[in-house]
Amino acid sequence: MSKKNAILLAATELFSQKGYEGTSMAELSKVTGAAGGTIFHHFRNKTDLFLNVLGEIEKTVVGAFEHHQEVADYDNGLKQVEGAVAYYLQLAVEMQDRFLILHRHFPYKMAESNPVCREYLVSLYDCLLNIFEKGIKRGLDDGSIRSASARQAAMALFSMADGIARFSTYRLYNAGALYAEVMAACRKILGAEGEGTT
Repeated sequence: MSKKNAILLAATELFSQKGYEGTSMAELSKVTGAAGGTIFHHFRNKTDLFLNVLGEIEKTVVGAFEHHQEVADYDNGLKQVEGAVAYYLQLAVEMQDRFLILHRHFPYKMAESNPVCREYLVSLYDCLLNIFEKGIKRGLDDGSIRSASARQAAMALFSMADGIARFSTYRLYNAGALYAEVMAACRKILGAEGEGTT
């Protein structure tokens, strides 16, 4: 692993555990064994480092989701949407440090004044919403979904899945224990009660 990647990996862990304000470059130097000069050789400052971490998160989460959509084989649009919800919850567990960063306040506060930060967040969430919406449109075409607005339903479903993922990320509730209820709520939102997978 390159020194730059080692710094990014350590920074991801520190930002997820301590937040942006609580993470110091001195601590990062200590954790990675890289001198401050080495860190600043790769990243101009802490903001630049955080933006690089966020860019990696966006690329990793989007890449994983796109790959899942390419290899998954769903019988209909409803099952495709349910699969997207289930996969999002799975990713939140598998990529817990990344989701801890996404579920903190500071990226959104930074996005108010930093266009690069905003671009990464918008790109990530647009991609995920588009995947949900694509499944809903497929379901509307094949009759497995009877919801009126694909985009609004996608936003409602994604908001629900993200809320459940936050419970899991912050270890408030076991998201897996809510799986049946989440799928039932998906089917209700999509006008497809009793159908799909369980």
